[in-house]
Formats: sequence, structure tokens, C-alpha cells
Amino acid sequence: MFEPKPQNPALAAALIFAATGFIAGTTLLAKALGTGALGPALPAFQISHGRFLFAFAVILSIVATTRPRLGRPHWGLHLGRTSFGWAGVTLMFAAVAHIPMADATAIAFLNPVFAMLLAIPLLGERVGPWRWGAAVVALLGALILLRPATGSFQPAALLALGAAVVMGMELIFIKKLSGRERPIQILLVNNAMGLVIASVAVWPVWQTPLPAQWTALAGIGLLMACAQICFVNGMARADASFVAPFSYATLVFATLYDLAAFQVWPDAVSLTGAAIILAGALTLAWREGRARKT
Repeated sequence: MFEPKPQNPALAAALIFAATGFIAGTTLLAKALGTGALGPALPAFQISHGRFLFAFAVILSIVATTRPRLGRPHWGLHLGRTSFGWAGVTLMFAAVAHIPMADATAIAFLNPVFAMLLAIPLLGERVGPWRWGAAVVALLGALILLRPATGSFQPAALLALGAAVVMGMELIFIKKLSGRERPIQILLVNNAMGLVIASVAVWPVWQTPLPAQWTALAGIGLLMACAQICFVNGMARADASFVAPFSYATLVFATLYDLAAFQVWPDAVSLTGAAIILAGALTLAWREGRARKT
């Protein structure tokens, strides 16, 4: 165990908001690499490998410089969290190569909904009518984004949906891991394990990146490391129910980045589906916040 950070809601909100900008930036660079904007399109396995490679380098340099006190990691929880985290990132990077970033990001926001559903059998949690209602609303928004009743059905959106499912499972492990270890240790172990998993997965599809692609891969790793540092420190300085709404700013950044870089405008279906998902996710965050206070 370690001494918790002093509570500072304003700083927590700023850190989470900054993290959302960094996360959307990684998605933008992943889209550029996956669509061939910077050279021959790289497979999602290789993009996620770059994310873990360079993020690990950043975190390791911080640890080597600051020399924090590290304890004994809970290897089983770390392995579960990292495995699902790597799978979620890889699926997300694959999705944004084929569908608008705003759509993929909105669908990925279902991960707390799936975490809630998975917590019933895995953590023994009880779910009341408000939380069930929020989950149904959010899933309805995802169904709209899939466009099943139109000629513009997006099969690649299923990749984003898969990312939301496995990231929901990652949240289960994060809940079990929270409070056990220092944030910097969690980041170090997570990125080290992720690099090992990603290195094995990328081997069959590896292709030598161009200089511009190496730069983008390094950018993904750096931005993700910055996002993780901001996120874990933000979460440590305020209640989860307070900071949760700020994390949805990722959707705003993703929309703006996609518009600026690829001239992709969200259509009415995208806006409607995203709004419904956000409504369900925010209701779920609000209800969980109230549940913690009772």
C-alpha cells in the first residue's frame, strides 16, 4: 500500500482533460499509419507494438531518473489487465483505419457498460434499474452507429465494439489492482508486459517502417505515456465519479482531429449515436458516484 495523493478536484479535472487530448492524438496517428497516409499501411499489430515500445521507453526513463520506491507487483492482475488492454488498443487502432474516429471513439465509450455487466459474475456486484437502464441506452447508441438498417453498415465498427468489450474486462482488473501499488509501478509493469505481448504478436506481420512512420509510432508511444501519467494522477486526486465526465472529451478531440487531418465530418447518424452513448455512459457514471456515497 502507499500514501494517497491529496485531493485536488480542479487539478484532477485538468489532468483528465489533458489525457483525453493525448489519447485522441494517438488515435489520429494510428489512423494515419493504418490508412497509408504516411506510406504503406501498417497493420494494427505493428501500430500497437510501437505504442508499447515507445511508451515503455518513456516510463522507464522516468523511473530511472526519479528512482521511486517500487514494491512487489501482483503479476496475475497485471497480466490480465495488460492482455486485455493490448487487445483493446489493437482492435481500436484497426477500427479507426476504416471508420470515422468519432464513431470508433464513441463505441469504445461502452467499455464501462461492459465492465458493469462483467462485474456481475466476476465481482459479484448487484446492478439496479438505473444502471441497467443506462446500459440499455448506451447499447442503443452503439446499434445506431453500426447502421444495421442502412446501406452504410460499418462492419469495421464491430472492431470498435470488440475493443469496448475487452477494455471493459481490463477495467475489472484495474478495479482489483487499484490501491495495491503506486501508479508509476503500475505504468511500468503494464507497458513492459504489453511490449512483450505486442512483440510476439507483431512478428508474423512485421514490415520495416519508413522514417515518417517511425516518427508517428514514437509519437503514439509518447502521447500514450503522457495520457497514462495524466490519467492515473488525475484519478488519484478526485473521486472517479467526479473525473469520469471529463474523460468523454476524447470524443470532442477525436472529432476535431479527424476533421482537421482527414476532412471527415460527423453525419447525423454519428452525432445521434454518439449523443445516446454519452447519455447512457454519463448516467452510469452519475449513478455509480451516488452508490459510492451511500
